[in-house]
Amino acid sequence: MSYVITPPATVSLPVVGIADRFPVHRIYCVGRNYVEHAQEMGHSGREAPFFFMKPADAVLLAERGQTVAMPYPPLTTNLHHEIELVVAIGVGGANIKAADAAKHIYGYAVGLDMTRRDLQNDMKKQGRPWCIGKGFDHSAPIGPITPAAQVPGIHTAAIQLQVNGQDRQRSSIAKLIWNVAETIEQLSSAWTLQPGDLIFTGTPEGVGAVVRGDTLVGSIDGLQGIQVRVE
Repeated sequence: MSYVITPPATVSLPVVGIADRFPVHRIYCVGRNYVEHAQEMGHSGREAPFFFMKPADAVLLAERGQTVAMPYPPLTTNLHHEIELVVAIGVGGANIKAADAAKHIYGYAVGLDMTRRDLQNDMKKQGRPWCIGKGFDHSAPIGPITPAAQVPGIHTAAIQLQVNGQDRQRSSIAKLIWNVAETIEQLSSAWTLQPGDLIFTGTPEGVGAVVRGDTLVGSIDGLQGIQVRVE
């Protein structure tokens, strides 16, 4: 088959322990999925989960042991970090029950949902979509995927982010308002999940701004961490 333009390369991520890579299809993100973060954003309670998306090519791969450079994005003066557990879908499906969700998970990774907070807030005030605040280039730094069988304790793992060696975010995956299985149930009722989909499951409290020159180190117990320098 020929094309009128050269097709873009497939976005993919390395998998811990094997040479084969994980191709990325879509990136879904869950909003306000930790109580303390919801409160710091002016909300409270166990709201029904809501979702937004990033383009697949927003992925910025943070290889193990390396510091990846993230260009400071245009149009913002308030770039925020949000450390998150990322779920990689290996088996697609629609209307997946929470009890069956584990069958659809290939693995997990550490990710950052980088956010142009000022642009997001402006769009919220105007009642407009806030894709410009979330779905920009390089807005999804992410580390290698660890197969699910290798991290049986992921649902109670510690999650943390340091900026320039200082704690910014520190919590536990156990504090998710909607756990991974419940999130997959809700998400798959709205979209048919496909192999290659990534789900950013939400961030704990402590989000804040970063500037050029800052180094972000994110980790989740059992997974390969990431290190990002804002440039």
